[in-house]
Amino acid sequence: MRKKRRSSADKGQGATTTTKAKKSRSTGRQAKEPALEETNESVFAIFLREAGVTLKQGGTSNEIAVDQVVFQKRIQQKLQKSPRYPAIVQEFTTGLESHIEDPERFRNCLLPCATLGRTYISEGYSYDLDSTYFQGSNTHFPVAVRWLIYSLVAACYLQELAVKLMELVSVAPVEVQRDIITSMPEILEDSQHNDIARELNSLLQENTQLTVPILDALSSLNLSSSLLTEVRGAVMATLAAVQLEDLPVVVKFILHSVSASDAYEVVCNLRKKLELEQCILPPVMQASQSRIKSKGSVASASTPAAGSSQNSVALILDGIKSAVRFQKTISEAWLKVIDLLVLFILHTTNANQSRRGAERVLKVKVRTGLIQESLLQRTFRDYVMRGYFSSILALAQSLLRSPDPCVVPFGGHMYRHSFTAFDSYCQQEVVGSLVTHVCSGVGGEVDMALELLCGLVTEKPSEMALYAVFVKGILDYMDNLTPQQIRRLFHLLSRLAFGQQQQGSHIQDDMHIVIRKQLSSTVPKYKRIGIIGAVMIVGSMGALSGAQCDCNGRFLFCRNVHACVCCLLQVTALLELVKSSSESSPEAAALYYDELANLILSSTLDPQVSFPFPANVMYNLDEEESQGGIAINLLPLLANDIQNKGEQRVSPLCLSPFFRLLRLCEEKQHQGDLEEIDALLGCPLILTDMGVVEKIESLSKAEREFLCTLLFHTINWFREVVNAFCRQKEIEMKVKVMSRLQNITYLQTLLERALAGTTGFVPPVANFDGESTDGFILSSTAPGNKAKKGKKRKAPVKNSSESSSQLDETTDEQPEKEKEKEIRQGVSLVSYRPFFRELDMEVLSVLQCGLLSRSVLDSELHTKVREEVLLGPAELVFLLEDMLRKVEFSLTAAPAKRAPFFKGRTDKSVGFSHLQQRSSKDIASCCVELLPTLCSHLENCHNHFQTLLSENNGVVDGPATDIQEHQLMSSGYQLLLQVLNATFSWSGFSQPGQRSLLKKALGVLAGRLKEGASLAKCFLSQDWVTANGEKERGNKFNEALHTLLSIYLGHVDDVLKAVEEIAGEGIPELLNASKDESSASWPTLSRQTFLVFYKVLMAVLEKAVRKIPACKISDNTEAQSEKLLTWNLAVRDFHILVNLVKVFDSRPVLNVCLKYGRLFLESFLKLGMPLLDNSFKKHKEDVQSLLKTFQLSTRQLHHMCGHSKILQDTSLTNHVPALKKSLELFVYRVKAMLMLNNCQEAFWIGNLKNRNLKGEEILSQRSQESEEDDDDDDDDEQPLLLPQEQSEDEVPAISIVLRQHYVHI
Repeated sequence: MRKKRRSSADKGQGATTTTKAKKSRSTGRQAKEPALEETNESVFAIFLREAGVTLKQGGTSNEIAVDQVVFQKRIQQKLQKSPRYPAIVQEFTTGLESHIEDPERFRNCLLPCATLGRTYISEGYSYDLDSTYFQGSNTHFPVAVRWLIYSLVAACYLQELAVKLMELVSVAPVEVQRDIITSMPEILEDSQHNDIARELNSLLQENTQLTVPILDALSSLNLSSSLLTEVRGAVMATLAAVQLEDLPVVVKFILHSVSASDAYEVVCNLRKKLELEQCILPPVMQASQSRIKSKGSVASASTPAAGSSQNSVALILDGIKSAVRFQKTISEAWLKVIDLLVLFILHTTNANQSRRGAERVLKVKVRTGLIQESLLQRTFRDYVMRGYFSSILALAQSLLRSPDPCVVPFGGHMYRHSFTAFDSYCQQEVVGSLVTHVCSGVGGEVDMALELLCGLVTEKPSEMALYAVFVKGILDYMDNLTPQQIRRLFHLLSRLAFGQQQQGSHIQDDMHIVIRKQLSSTVPKYKRIGIIGAVMIVGSMGALSGAQCDCNGRFLFCRNVHACVCCLLQVTALLELVKSSSESSPEAAALYYDELANLILSSTLDPQVSFPFPANVMYNLDEEESQGGIAINLLPLLANDIQNKGEQRVSPLCLSPFFRLLRLCEEKQHQGDLEEIDALLGCPLILTDMGVVEKIESLSKAEREFLCTLLFHTINWFREVVNAFCRQKEIEMKVKVMSRLQNITYLQTLLERALAGTTGFVPPVANFDGESTDGFILSSTAPGNKAKKGKKRKAPVKNSSESSSQLDETTDEQPEKEKEKEIRQGVSLVSYRPFFRELDMEVLSVLQCGLLSRSVLDSELHTKVREEVLLGPAELVFLLEDMLRKVEFSLTAAPAKRAPFFKGRTDKSVGFSHLQQRSSKDIASCCVELLPTLCSHLENCHNHFQTLLSENNGVVDGPATDIQEHQLMSSGYQLLLQVLNATFSWSGFSQPGQRSLLKKALGVLAGRLKEGASLAKCFLSQDWVTANGEKERGNKFNEALHTLLSIYLGHVDDVLKAVEEIAGEGIPELLNASKDESSASWPTLSRQTFLVFYKVLMAVLEKAVRKIPACKISDNTEAQSEKLLTWNLAVRDFHILVNLVKVFDSRPVLNVCLKYGRLFLESFLKLGMPLLDNSFKKHKEDVQSLLKTFQLSTRQLHHMCGHSKILQDTSLTNHVPALKKSLELFVYRVKAMLMLNNCQEAFWIGNLKNRNLKGEEILSQRSQESEEDDDDDDDDEQPLLLPQEQSEDEVPAISIVLRQHYVHI
């Protein structure tokens, strides 16, 4: 800045004086020093004339012929080369003094030169300049001042120069002040820097207009570390008052003046005071400023321009970036006091360590909730982040690839804000990076990237349409995608190609080509992809958003509410193409129905889009109701399918998928009412006699496989029926749904037995969007850890209104002798889960059904009997098993792993297609809604086992126990606990946005718990054992014990009584027990957990005495007695706890006692002694008892201090000084109480020996003992001298420890 001003000031002079300057230099080399004695001119006048300045008379300005720097250099050379140097300097100065003695000539010296500028020549060291000379706009005055300063330097007056400069600054205008201050580092010597820095520091506090030049000068001064710290602190204090345009300079000075020792502290203070958000104009004001600027309005100088605040903030960030890049200590400090902006700055540096540190810190801060999406949004909104795009993109990639599910969403937010905030180049990079994530093959990474791309298409369709070609490239990597990911991909591409924007229409032809190619493939995998993609395209083409076609058949946006005829024709043609391509394969047709059902469930199609599949074709529903009831003809249908494989018009595989499609169509058309198809809920199925399951070994292999296949189809039909009608509100419907659940559980027991006798059987496919079932390992053995169901249960189909069901007929007649047979072992159905239809989340609402009742009518429609239907143990276990699988799949996040090179064929997502279309937040919300019901079932299970214990004398499985019911209730109990554990283990609860949901869930549990104290005591009063039967131990157990004990003592009615109960009863029981045993009344109290109990007891006791109300003068006798009684109880508890140190003398126990002993003593001095002052005369005996007990505790504390010194343990000795001080204050405070009550003569002092915990004398002091000490030792053995008779003014003798003395009162 200084060089710039100087060059600008001298620019006009250089052009006209170059030639003269060169001539002067050339002539100067040849000329010799003139003979001074031959002329009347002084040395001053001659040297000035030869250097280029001509002195004028009569009010005419002096003339200068050369540049001022050249003039100064010539003066220095003449003075230094003179033979009479340094005496010539005095002559030169004398000539200057003589010249300016004349006021007229002095005025000429202060006026600007006539030709090239204004120069002020002043003595500068013998007088003060009048401030009137500085009035007006003398733009060349700074140049003149600098010339004067340089002249004085040459004249060797450096000692007084600093003072004169500050005098000049005090009277000069602001511009002149800035120039003088900026020039100081070049003028002054290093020895003067500290003094001038103090002056500038004081000036900075007074005048913030000089902030920039002062900091510029301070940065160039050589200052001591202490002074630099002082100056930096002063600058930090003025940070809030600094102008916005000066803020970058201030921040740069602060950061560049930091040392390694104070970097963290300085950065912390800077971050607290530097509120960049307040420096940014709101968007409305910025827009207003921009409009004013665009209209050409002239704003005042104090009004910032529209982008000035942004520029200032950008300069601040550049200053931080410079400090971080070149100062390692600053970089490390910012990592500790992290900010999102600075984190981006740290990542932009080339150092790998800084980048890794930035990534690590960002993950930690996001995981803990310190950096949230709202902060990221404000950062992108308020600051110019374009320069940090590469770092933002790299950090987003790192977060999205992280195995920690808590940080992955934040990486998605970074991608989204980068796309919306930056230019087209950055948008292209964002899309390219997301496409790379999709093609990576890592499950969680692919899901998040596809979700982000779909979100960007929804938010910014026109911008995303420009990059449709990039997204289309993912089609080459579909082999690595799951069915759900393929759905999202085609949903994304169809939105781009057939959406409202025309930019993406260029990929429509490519989409049609891909779909036709996949549909015509004979490979089932690619045909499935074609079906999924075609249905997604139908959803976009037939959506109720308004579309029209151009002349080439491409979709364009139109304002019509309904799709045009041409569009409908194309949709219908595509549906016919899919139908014809899937007719030859029942699996493909079933997948087609399932995908259409999903489309109807998730999209809003135009009403004119229809699916020409009448229900009577599938179910043979008779249109004439007069012909009687209907039934699902499953048995003949399956038999015909096996006999005429490939020729059957309708396959049993399509039975459940088509019903799902039919049901969803009905729900859409009738707003959830299923009255038109409610007959399917209760209609029977035509099956075989289920008694044949008991004779499974006598059947042929084909017959056994036929029976197993029939059972699978029947169960899947019932599962789909329950999906359809579980949300119906009518009681009759709920009863039928409950009956179907009972049918399912009964048929599953039959299926387990049938599968046990049918080895090598492969069930029919039920979920058609996954890979082949060859990769699933099917179990053919009975589970070893779980006995099968006991007594056979009748199929509760009698609750159905259609009593003519074939299933009713075949399952109602159970021979009584079968109940007495030994239970036949069956296989576990766990490995067969992929072959069952998926249950919707809504089915779990059946858990909320309690006791349902319905009326059975006779032939005359009169109430014949009232039946009650209750959710039984088997149905409860069935629903809980399904809920646990869903919760573990959706809420229990496994670490993201890259697929191996030889990828296994088993897909764990099979059977969760519907669940994958819902977010984990939705699943967690459903679980929270069901929490009250789950708690009720948990309580019922608990009460069941409590009843068994009471009936069987403490034995759960007594001889009269129903084995089947016992196993079901045990399974239900375990499943309930597992569901609750999986629900509350959801990582999303740690995110700030889900705190309200967590609070709601915890509120449900808190509302059902008993009182905190009684519940905590119940846990503390029982043994904690592991699954192996061993007692719990370890850090986690101790932490839980600490929390429970704190809760118990924090909520108990009388905390002092509770402390005495544990310390006075529980711990003595522990002392009398063996080493490994626990206290009888408190089983959790053992020698291993004693420290936990002791620490909590001491902490709670100290906290309790702090809450005892202070004594007031207005208190009556009753109030004083009550408070005195409370203190007596507290002191007694304290005495018990302190004396326990004699037995448990480990270092942690001593540490706790010393710490809380001092705190208790301080509270007693503050709150207890004033009570004793006022209660002494009225309650002598109570005061005596209290002091007598407390004296024993203080004596033990004194012994502990001596013991700590013997051990020389710093963790213990650190408590000794403060404790000894409190003990001393206690002695003097007791003396003051006695004086207040006129008993001071009872107070006397004697020497007291230091002793260890056992009461033994410390040996190092025996050499210093005297006979008097021996006498005192006798007193020490009997510290309490209680006289038999006392007057009213006397009190009992009490020994009080004071350092190495004790006092008798």
